[in-house]
Amino acid sequence: MMLKKKIICGLLAVGTIVSLMAGCGKKEEKKTFTVGFDAEYPPYGYMDENGEYTGFDLELAEEVCKIKGWELKKQPIAWDNKDNELNSGSIDCIWNGFTINGREDAYEWSVPYVDNSQVIVVKADAGINSLSDLSDKVVGVQAASAALELLSDEEGQKELADTFKKLQEFADYNTAFIELQAGSVDAVAMDIGVAQYQISGRGDEFIILDEHLNSEQYGVGFKLGNKEMRDEVNSALKELKSNGKFDELAEKYGLSDMTCLEP
Repeated sequence: MMLKKKIICGLLAVGTIVSLMAGCGKKEEKKTFTVGFDAEYPPYGYMDENGEYTGFDLELAEEVCKIKGWELKKQPIAWDNKDNELNSGSIDCIWNGFTINGREDAYEWSVPYVDNSQVIVVKADAGINSLSDLSDKVVGVQAASAALELLSDEEGQKELADTFKKLQEFADYNTAFIELQAGSVDAVAMDIGVAQYQISGRGDEFIILDEHLNSEQYGVGFKLGNKEMRDEVNSALKELKSNGKFDELAEKYGLSDMTCLEP
């Protein structure tokens, strides 16, 4: 009888342990939010002097994850491969100075949060003072960028681009600036926020032409159909605007006069 009781107690103990383990297994894991970004696109996304990925957009993503209880994964991508990364599920969104205009139907878009312009950067002593002065000049641009799309679009600035000697593509704008400095290209077409950042660290060697190519807005791009995640990010962005964190980050990265997010 005593042996039977011991066996029963042993079985009950094992059952309790199994139940506890099963309960632990049911603990909900933190959702991973994978952001695809261009690692050479300051001030929106880049590697700092400590080897860490940072920038205005990445810090915004971090704050969104804090609100939603998500774990952020920063995934650097080749910008001209961004759609493959998104459609394959390798990333949850494209968040890095990503232009909405002209792509409205290609993604699920967050609310716009930055007003942007495409501009032309030249050497201060190049004698190029207007868009018309770019005739027969070599103009650099990042591959798969909004600037390239604008200069290739019949309804955009293709007529202007047709006056160039050459429209030369680069993998990133850091390389384009090196070539501009070396004189291999005469000008670079790019986003104004990135242009201002690049110029700020180079003294008065470069200028932005007063004539802008266009105006546009940035948003976070999600795969078509992913409205649920888009809406969650939207609600968090608006909360960040209301609590002042969005404006704090914009000031940190020198973008205060370009933001357009409403609370």
